[in-house]
Amino acid sequence: MDAPRSAAQAASSRVGVLLVNLGTPDVADAPGVRVYLKEFLSDARVIEDQGLVWKLVLNGIILRKRPAAKAKDYLKIWNNENNESPLKTITRAQAEKLAAALADRAHIAVDWGMRYGNPSIAAGLDALMAQGCDRILVVPLYPQYSASTTATVVDKTFEALAAMRAQPTVRFTPPYYDDTAYIEALASSIKGHLATLPFTPERILASFHGMPQSYVDKGDPYQAQCVATVAALRARMGLDETGLMLTFQSRFGNDPWLQPYTDQTIAQLAKDGVRRLVVVTPGFAADCLETLEEIAQENAEIFRHNGGDQFSAVPCLNDSDEGMDVIRQLVLRELQGWI
Repeated sequence: MDAPRSAAQAASSRVGVLLVNLGTPDVADAPGVRVYLKEFLSDARVIEDQGLVWKLVLNGIILRKRPAAKAKDYLKIWNNENNESPLKTITRAQAEKLAAALADRAHIAVDWGMRYGNPSIAAGLDALMAQGCDRILVVPLYPQYSASTTATVVDKTFEALAAMRAQPTVRFTPPYYDDTAYIEALASSIKGHLATLPFTPERILASFHGMPQSYVDKGDPYQAQCVATVAALRARMGLDETGLMLTFQSRFGNDPWLQPYTDQTIAQLAKDGVRRLVVVTPGFAADCLETLEEIAQENAEIFRHNGGDQFSAVPCLNDSDEGMDVIRQLVLRELQGWI
């Protein structure tokens, strides 16, 4: 652990905290989505084979057809008042509430950024350094680690640092997939949501963003951490593997992805006679396209189309009191030695 800094050192500098989430298009139209998808799908952590074939597929097919369709999906959930995606609205609120929670520590500054799109990680680092921060804690808002999420935040941070002559000292928070505060917050949010429903679910399904099976085969710990999250949540809520199921959503391309697949599982549950279903998304720290449109709308329709009746999606922890307590505890723990 770092040695405590002296009063003189503390007075001459500040500590920065940079919250980082995945990202979002700047505008909900085809050109805006195209810019976002190009940056996202050109990341070798996301699509590992960035060879000529992929570049031809990306530029010749995906970026020609997909942006218009995805723009329509974004419009379904868009925050029209602020003209931005809910993910941007929520991440900003998380940063503002964290700053308020740490307001009694005048030497701590908080900002936020996105891995893809705006505001960028580099802009967040610059903003904190402009406030006198010579030490910055970067907080990837991914409970479970994967190379295609957490690691790419680290990559982009060091890319920004590589362009600096005077660099801040940087730390990264670890994944918090089985953190007691996180599991408690998830359990509390699920129970609170269930209390608002006019029905009792026959099943609760925990859906995580998927990834190619080959990534796990190469050593990515993501799947194991998702399993650990659900195991801890089952234990906390007194549920078995039937009461709280684990699935993976958002597969892309033709290669096998982590299974079981969320959409197929939901369709099969309805066909098997399940009429009341609740879905929670513990891999997302903030609601976004994948939770608000894919789960709450697309998968709800899949459920009803196959015979299901009542469906509800549990909101992410977002900037709720429980969610902010998780982030606050994580940040204060990882700032030890600096504050």
